[in-house]
Amino acid sequence: MIPIPSGVKVWLATGHTDMRKGFPGRAKRLLVQEVLKRDPMSGHLFCFRGRRGDLLKVIWHDGQGACLYTKKLERGRFLWPSIADGVVTISPAQLGYLLEGIDWRNPQKTWRPSSVG
Repeated sequence: MIPIPSGVKVWLATGHTDMRKGFPGRAKRLLVQEVLKRDPMSGHLFCFRGRRGDLLKVIWHDGQGACLYTKKLERGRFLWPSIADGVVTISPAQLGYLLEGIDWRNPQKTWRPSSVG
């Protein structure tokens, strides 16, 4: 998992992004600026999902340079907000759920017994 400092926001680009091209430094900055209307060097995380929904890329500028995190699911799809939602921000904890394939919008606690026996 990405070590996310406190105060960092996670931005999701709704809809899908063309993932066939790589993300050279300039393209990463332009993608964040044009699609999310945010400063790519702000230290926040910017997430993009591919057309099929099984590929996720996260761009993060850590102060020294841009980092690119990629995850491709073997089965299933990443749960993603609809295009009508525009740009969506989630918490770092919700990002953890998203990366694990858990519904980050409404995670369910597992019941645990209060005592043994």
